[in-house]
Amino acid sequence: MQSLVQVQPWFIATEQFGPGKGSAWENYRSWSGLCQADEIVSLDSMLCPTVLSEIKDEYWPYIVNEDFMLNFFTDLAFLRRQLTAIEDRNLLCVYRNPTEHPALPQALGRFEFVGYDLVDVQGGASALTNCGGFPDVLDITELNSRGLLTRLPRAREIQEELRKKYPEAHHANCHVWAIFREADLG
Repeated sequence: MQSLVQVQPWFIATEQFGPGKGSAWENYRSWSGLCQADEIVSLDSMLCPTVLSEIKDEYWPYIVNEDFMLNFFTDLAFLRRQLTAIEDRNLLCVYRNPTEHPALPQALGRFEFVGYDLVDVQGGASALTNCGGFPDVLDITELNSRGLLTRLPRAREIQEELRKKYPEAHHANCHVWAIFREADLG
C-alpha cells in the first residue's frame, strides 16, 4: 500500500498526558512498561485526545477535509484563536509520512521536534505507545522520554515491518508522523 505524503504542515491541539494525570499516568506507565517516559506526546486519540472535540461549522475552511483527519487544521492562526481559553494542552505541528525529516518554515520557529509517532491510518491508536507492543518489531527502550522514535529511517522500518508481519492487525497499518511541539515560552 502506498502511503500518502503530506508536505504542508498541519496543526492540532491535544490534551497533555503525563504525571499531572495522577493514577491514570501511573497505571499507564505500569501497563506499558515505558519507564523512560516522563510524558506521552502523541496523535493517539485515546491517550492524547484533541482539546477541540466538536467540529464547528466555522472550522470547515480551516481543517483537513479528509477521512479521519478532521481534527487537523491547516491554518495555525485560526487554531490559536480557538485555543485562547484552553490551558494544559500541546499545540503540535505535524507532517504525515515524510520522506525526509521536515524542515519547518521560519515562521514556525517556536516549534521543536519531539519525535516520530506511528498511528493507525484511522487516527486511533499509536502502535508505539497504545497497542500493547509489538516486541518482535519494536523494543520499547527505543522510544524517547515522550514515547516517540527519534529517527525517521527507524520509524519507516517499523512501519513496513508492522504491515508485513501483522497484515490483519488494525493498528499495524500506520502512518508515520513527524511531531513538533510548540515550546512553552511562559
